Amino acid sequence: MAIEIEMRARFDKDAYEQLVERLTREAEDLGCDDKNIHFYVLPDQLLKVTDNIAAGSAKVTLKASKIGQGAAFPETEFAIGREDVPAAVRIFNALGFEDTMHEAFNQRHNFRFRGVEIAVKWSDAWGHHAEFEVLLDDEASATARDEAVARIGAVADELGVHLMSEEELADFTAAFEAAEQARKEQAAQAASVS
Repeated sequence: MAIEIEMRARFDKDAYEQLVERLTREAEDLGCDDKNIHFYVLPDQLLKVTDNIAAGSAKVTLKASKIGQGAAFPETEFAIGREDVPAAVRIFNALGFEDTMHEAFNQRHNFRFRGVEIAVKWSDAWGHHAEFEVLLDDEASATARDEAVARIGAVADELGVHLMSEEELADFTAAFEAAEQARKEQAAQAASVS
């Protein structure tokens, strides 16, 4: 199991465009990485079925933490065929996770800058945002994790990007989950009336 050290930032369209321009000039361009994601927000975990449109691949991922509970995300994932995405979603829904599922399209472009992978993204839920990530092996020490967090912070500072605090992330995701739950309840009520 790998450990992702991951931090996030949200910004307006102008800041997004400026970041993309700078990364295009100065970073290693890892390419387009657009994805359709079915994600299940569980109490202390995040389960995802990802259809990577750009790469023509798919995978199932379990993150043993969720956004707003620290920067370290122990992660287990395995590849599936793109044609298996609907079946994987049906299985997870049948196992009782359907009420926790959200679907999202992520427009995404990946870069590597000073040893940090940066995914510059847009989605309905998050708007313009970025993930700053360093991948460590599961045996990484606390010192290695702290160094990865520091490296991400230094890169974000150099790029003029404000990383969201754990409190900001927890507040944002709680508001998103509440809005999604309200939307699902309205849809269910509308379906029962018709």
